[in-house]
Amino acid sequence: MSNQRQLFQQLFEENSKRVYHLCYGYTGDSDSANDLMQETFIKVWQNLDRFRNQSQFSTWIYRIAINTCLSYLRTAKRRVTEELNDSIIENYTEEPSEKQEQVALLYKSIAQLEENERIIITMVLDEVPYPEIAEVAGISEGNLRVKIHRIKHKLTEIYNSNERV
Repeated sequence: MSNQRQLFQQLFEENSKRVYHLCYGYTGDSDSANDLMQETFIKVWQNLDRFRNQSQFSTWIYRIAINTCLSYLRTAKRRVTEELNDSIIENYTEEPSEKQEQVALLYKSIAQLEENERIIITMVLDEVPYPEIAEVAGISEGNLRVKIHRIKHKLTEIYNSNERV
């Protein structure tokens, strides 16, 4: 196996779960999130030889994933993410457990945040290190900590208001 193929395999194993969560946060749909994750890693493979080591691989992959998601949302004239989440929750065939309902409500709440807030909170939930999140977001680590605090507060308010509905 070539070095490039081994590197790609390692990058996929280390980053695919985080990229999926990011894509799911944008789409609210597991099939679309899987498609976008695959599209992201196709782009990673196609551009692996162009990576310049100016950032960490994971940061580079996140940027590709974000751009892939944004492109998807622009080109696919989709219904509002909130409506998608509502239909997913309503069409769920099994009797959802309390935890599944809470997770669905969390993703529905995240979908109501602004785009940059969704990116940041998704990375926080995936336990991405703060310096890396700051680099992806293009802000200082100190500013990031303030933003995260505000996003968590806003997300709590949205979650609580959705819970009452």
